[in-house]
Amino acid sequence: MTSHQLPLPSQTRSFMTVALIELWERFGYYGMQALIVYYMVQRLGFDDSRANLVWSACAALIYVSPAIGGWIGDKVLGTKRSMITGAIILSIGYALMAVPTENTWFMFSALGVVVVGNGLFKPNTANLVRKIYEGDDSKIDSAFTLYYMAVNVGSTISILATPWVKDYVNATYGNELGWHAAFAVCSVGLVLGLFNLMMMRHTLRHVGSLPDVQPLNVGKLLMVLAGGLVVVAASAVILQYRDIARAFVYLAGIVVLAIFGHLIRKSEVSERAGLIAALVLTLQTVLFFIFYQQMSTSLSLFALRNVDWDFGFMGMHLWTWSPAQYQALNPIWIMCLSPLLAWLYAKAGAAKKDLSIAAKFALGFSVVAVGFFVYGIAGQFAVNGKTSSWVMIFGYGFNAFGELLVSGLGLAMVARYVPARMGGFMMGAYFVAVGISQYLGGVVANYASVPKDVVDPLQTLQIYTSLFNKLGIGAMVCTLIALACLPLMRRLTATHHSHN
Repeated sequence: MTSHQLPLPSQTRSFMTVALIELWERFGYYGMQALIVYYMVQRLGFDDSRANLVWSACAALIYVSPAIGGWIGDKVLGTKRSMITGAIILSIGYALMAVPTENTWFMFSALGVVVVGNGLFKPNTANLVRKIYEGDDSKIDSAFTLYYMAVNVGSTISILATPWVKDYVNATYGNELGWHAAFAVCSVGLVLGLFNLMMMRHTLRHVGSLPDVQPLNVGKLLMVLAGGLVVVAASAVILQYRDIARAFVYLAGIVVLAIFGHLIRKSEVSERAGLIAALVLTLQTVLFFIFYQQMSTSLSLFALRNVDWDFGFMGMHLWTWSPAQYQALNPIWIMCLSPLLAWLYAKAGAAKKDLSIAAKFALGFSVVAVGFFVYGIAGQFAVNGKTSSWVMIFGYGFNAFGELLVSGLGLAMVARYVPARMGGFMMGAYFVAVGISQYLGGVVANYASVPKDVVDPLQTLQIYTSLFNKLGIGAMVCTLIALACLPLMRRLTATHHSHN
């Protein structure tokens, strides 16, 4: 029996294959993210401002690169091949981070390799999920919510594991090898994910873009890899020089708006309303990720300086976390809330009572506002400049709920409103917008940048809580903006559906 006569794998099996490689990729990424700002501040001696902006610029590059990677997946290598190539390059990038050197150019180059790998991996993985459920809107929302949960399974494990590895190796060997051992764990995890993907690749044989069904063009592959080397070098320069990073991010923003404008102007009437709706929601996503970026910048440093790391209940000591491990609270909450929301979406969809994506965005911003007010108000109850660990649990809980309502449905929004022929490219454009806001989030975080000579917890507490209260107010303003857009979104969605 030939392969084309075999029964097609179920949607669930195909989805699980993609979700598992995404899980392992996020294991690597978030394991690195949990430590990178601390590494720059504590190991390399960067001040808060430089560490925040270097990581935020890197995050911007990591999210901008999928704009090219999505096009490569659609037109050059194929969606599946680009995903696999990206995963291999990412594992190399994390392995380079494990090399024990304090040379900043080497670190920036290793991060550049991560940028290239992510650019190929991220949009094509998401686009495979879209292709698996194409044409079934009711399943797309649930699928991307569960996909988002898979992301957070991987990130939870790595965020808890890599700080522990770092501390254990440092304590055992009495030196700074722990940082690099932790980065090595990120690489090993992704290698395991690649082995798993190879074992399950048959479940994706029917999914992909046109180049996937054609023989591999080695010349095109070599051109993509050569272009990747150029991107690595450019990324290192951008991370080294702050002014170049700022100019790059702002230029990327102009390009994204220009691309949206061009596509809307040139698109068919039947496609235009969907593209405008996608643009409105993408702009709201940019606002959301400014808040999201605080987790790896201002909130991360807040946990280092102004949180009591001991968890207790009614006078009993339960456990102690290192500062980096608090970032795991976000994916833990995501995992707890994702199945519930996926079930609610499916149930509401079946009853024709589901909230629109635009309404979910508005609700998401209001929940994020509550989360930041939790951090800000907690400063009033701090003891000797230290807030309770439970404050972090509740604050992260609200932020995670808001994230699921906004970021968790961002990819579903692209899948729902954007024509299939633009799928990979528009996934990339969406990630560019996210990247821009990651950098802007670092700029915002620097309003709570603590000078090196300020070590008094009472002083640092005031700096951080002032920023968090302002962010809470900002999220309330974003809620009002999202609510004001609802009538427009209803009209655009109705027009989009009438042509589909």
